[in-house]
Amino acid sequence: MAAVAVLTTAGLLSACSYGSKSDDKASAKPAASGAKLSADTVKIGYFANLTHGTALVGLKQGIIQQELGGTQIKTQVFNAGPAEIEALNAGSIDIGWIGPSPSINGYTQSGGKSLKIISGSASGGVKLVVNPDKIKTLDDIKGKKIATPQLGNTQDVALLNFLAEKGYKVDAQTGDGDVKVLRTDNKVTPDAYKSGSIDGAWVPEPTASKLVTLGAKVLLNEKDVWPDKKFVITNLIVSQKFLKEHPDVVEAVLRGSVKTNAWIKANSAQAKDVANAQIKADAGNALDASILDPAWQDIDFIDDPLANTLQSEADHAVTAGLLKKPNLAGIYDLTLLNKVLKENNQPAVEDAGLGTK
Repeated sequence: MAAVAVLTTAGLLSACSYGSKSDDKASAKPAASGAKLSADTVKIGYFANLTHGTALVGLKQGIIQQELGGTQIKTQVFNAGPAEIEALNAGSIDIGWIGPSPSINGYTQSGGKSLKIISGSASGGVKLVVNPDKIKTLDDIKGKKIATPQLGNTQDVALLNFLAEKGYKVDAQTGDGDVKVLRTDNKVTPDAYKSGSIDGAWVPEPTASKLVTLGAKVLLNEKDVWPDKKFVITNLIVSQKFLKEHPDVVEAVLRGSVKTNAWIKANSAQAKDVANAQIKADAGNALDASILDPAWQDIDFIDDPLANTLQSEADHAVTAGLLKKPNLAGIYDLTLLNKVLKENNQPAVEDAGLGTK
């Protein structure tokens, strides 16, 4: 079994329940026409981040609840992926929106028994932002202090891999080396930047745009280091136990996810405001337009899990020294997603050879 070197765990931000009726008349009626599904409740996890916009909008608009009919949603809002994986393994949640690195870690640590990735959700929305007085080019990073959200999280892996490709040596566990990598909670990163305790950060939205409002400059958009400028930043996972016992509920959530992404694409400005309203409900504060607008523009909401980029991200974790060579065979089960996509006259998506056999 592949092993992760070390991962820290962050606590839950909050736990709350939603499921309001959608005001959008275009939202389709549940495919089951209100028929009772096999579970009374489905427990869903996500982050109060714009990169989890599918969850934010789908829950706030009631699109996902509408597909579930009488099955009620209970939600938990997380701050970091390892905590969400722990909750999934403990049965505290059944389904979750989460980044690729925690998905890989959870799957490999369990020997392929804990979870399945069942859909994509978002691509993009990650930037390296820096203090322009201290860092003007990528060659100026040596000797500087760069923050990531958490040891072993998706952005931490991306930064460590990027530094390794540039020839810089950094100890993955301590963050010490040619560049000092500081694991800093996204809520704390803006204050750390203002105080001068960090010189930059490789972070997801909206943290990147928050730093820009404080005078930071975007030195690199992570899209620019990926083929076709696409890489998975958020996907949808489910516990294998829940998938086996309640496939109808999982399918209903997937219908809601697909319809939410379609609604976001058709109503981008409104969707942005809906997502912001849900962030306010979850985190206590809405985002200012100066942060919200550029952040939202940089994220692509998609159903395709971009499976080929997941393998690349796993390889990056190996290069960084955070992960032994993982066996990701079977991490995807896109059967229900492709069924839903076919019903919506959309093409099937691929699992890059990593699907359930």
